[in-house]
Amino acid sequence: MPFVVTQACIQCKYTDCVVVCPMDCFYEGPNFLAINPDECIDCSVCVPECPVNAIIGATEIAPEQQHFVELNRSLSQDSGWKRITQQKQPLPDHAHWAEVKEKFSFLKQDE
Repeated sequence: MPFVVTQACIQCKYTDCVVVCPMDCFYEGPNFLAINPDECIDCSVCVPECPVNAIIGATEIAPEQQHFVELNRSLSQDSGWKRITQQKQPLPDHAHWAEVKEKFSFLKQDE
């Protein structure tokens, strides 16, 4: 099963994970990253790179975040989000948002 970006990424958007991905399967939105599950080879090299532990194996995801499996698929395939392969600065208030637990309502799916 592929890896999934979960709600911890919202409003932080650290990109340490994208530079280690051998398949370039990350896609960038305004305040979140998504993994294309059809491109992910389940190598897990991105997991330890995320400073907020936002990347989880699809089979290990908590029930309350299960909807992120389909969300990663749709955002990486159907939303017009662009592939990201280069590291960028995290969002300006990332340190504050890294401590916030419930952030789904802040997810921006388009510009």
